[in-house]
Amino acid sequence: MFRFTLTLALCALAGLAHAVDPRARDLGIPFDGSPGPLNAITDVAGVTVGQVTLIRDLPDGHKVRTGVTAILPRGTASYELPAFGGWFALNGNGEMTGTTWLEESGQLEGPVMLTNTHSVGVVRDAVIAERVHAGGADASGYWWSLPVVAETWDGELNDINGFHVHAADASQALHEAKGGPVAEGNVGGGTGMICHEFKCGIGTASRRLRIGGTTYTLGVLVQANYGLRDSLRIAGVPVGQYLRDDRLYSATNPAAVDTGSIIIVVATDAPLLPHQLKRIARRAGMGLARMGSYSGNGSGDIFLAFSTANADALHDRPLQQAGFIGNDHIDPLFEATAQAAEEAIVNAMIAAKDMCGDGGHCAKAIPHAELVALLKRFGRYQPPH
Repeated sequence: MFRFTLTLALCALAGLAHAVDPRARDLGIPFDGSPGPLNAITDVAGVTVGQVTLIRDLPDGHKVRTGVTAILPRGTASYELPAFGGWFALNGNGEMTGTTWLEESGQLEGPVMLTNTHSVGVVRDAVIAERVHAGGADASGYWWSLPVVAETWDGELNDINGFHVHAADASQALHEAKGGPVAEGNVGGGTGMICHEFKCGIGTASRRLRIGGTTYTLGVLVQANYGLRDSLRIAGVPVGQYLRDDRLYSATNPAAVDTGSIIIVVATDAPLLPHQLKRIARRAGMGLARMGSYSGNGSGDIFLAFSTANADALHDRPLQQAGFIGNDHIDPLFEATAQAAEEAIVNAMIAAKDMCGDGGHCAKAIPHAELVALLKRFGRYQPPH
């Protein structure tokens, strides 16, 4: 009971922090494109997000700094109605289960779950159990499920080999998924994550765009845990060359190479077919590149995109009909993906707070005042509206 109550309290605090803490645009960081009203993946109608944050100091000295994030493409209807989807691995030193069937079928069946590297199995099993409990078997008579669960490594701050994520945590994230603002930084699957040697975690952003006279929304959510300090760029400013303090890896090891991982999930209400969504997923890497990442050998940079459109075409019928945007008109979606992915990563960094964890390791958050000073120095500061 204590563990459950603590988790709920932390989630409430995370939501409160999100409501009052600045995001990247509030600091004067400039971005291209027009965001949706929440500037979050939940700007795409029907998409819900649930997060469970686990922060505990154990009697044996180990520290728990981890969690679970759930993204439901169609809210609770995600268990019964799939969405067209596609995925792409820019560098595959990581895990995203369920991608073989996603590639084969072109359909995302159920939620997308994010957690730490050593908790993929328990989260996957929990999603299957939720599917069984959600309703009757499919037409074949089986509760058949190949869940999509992705990970990044939080072992620097979290007692990752203590296996502190349980099935109940994944279930809670699913049951508490909702629309509206999404908490960022040290929350959910991003609780113990680090990027560019600053504290990082969950981040989100969105874009609105027009194609053929129709307005569409594209949203991105990231679990960011990649990169060294030197390569970091924000709004084109080489801030990693100037913010040199508290480097977690490279300060003591000049030979350190790019490591870690990032999961990027792209959602849109634009009607797209699976092969087009794979193309969208690839463009998430363009946003990552804007941050200065070169997707090193040790990094698991894995991206997924889905569309909430064409719901009627995804019911089980012998003949289906789906609409889609022509390839010659898809560029605004490519651009929006790169823009939103970049901003989501920066939002994750800006929202994160200093954290000390397992083994006495500490990750400092990026200093806001020093970052703003650099933006002004390089002529990239944009006064918030």
